[in-house]
Amino acid sequence: MAHIKVPDLPGIRGLMAFRPETAKVLNELTEVLLRSENSLSRGERELIATYVSSLNDCFFCQNAHGGIAQHYLQCDMDFIDSVKRDFQSTEISDKMKTLLSIAAAVQKGGKNVTPEQVEKAKGLGATDIEIHDTVLIAAAFCMFSRYVDGLGTTAPSDRQFYINRGKVRAEEGYVGFDLYK
Repeated sequence: MAHIKVPDLPGIRGLMAFRPETAKVLNELTEVLLRSENSLSRGERELIATYVSSLNDCFFCQNAHGGIAQHYLQCDMDFIDSVKRDFQSTEISDKMKTLLSIAAAVQKGGKNVTPEQVEKAKGLGATDIEIHDTVLIAAAFCMFSRYVDGLGTTAPSDRQFYINRGKVRAEEGYVGFDLYK
């Protein structure tokens, strides 16, 4: 049960229904970061959000975005879990590994990102926009995880719920959808 009285919806959805005026700007930011035109695929950006949410130990966010990443990347939850557990040992590009390294540094604190990490990412083909967006996705998902967990929202424990919702959210996006669906 959430710490405050919010609509009975899981995770951030209940909080967004409680404060639609803040939901609007948060969803617009998420839409730009995770779905707009970008040289990183939507699946890669969702994977960054998932990884940072797992570092934050936010069950709702890591599974909600893991389900969306799974949909976009056409993989299974075991793959998503392996990235969260040890991305260096997974079959993702070296560029993506360096971006996840940068995201992990941001999760610890912005000043933990090093010039060496950035140069390595650039050396592997990461653009300034990709590095920028990785940092902003990581920072945003630190905020989102703390928002969800700080207000004690509920999260379905059945991970299939998130896999099923992943397809819907991937198709609908983050703006203009019915929170109560």
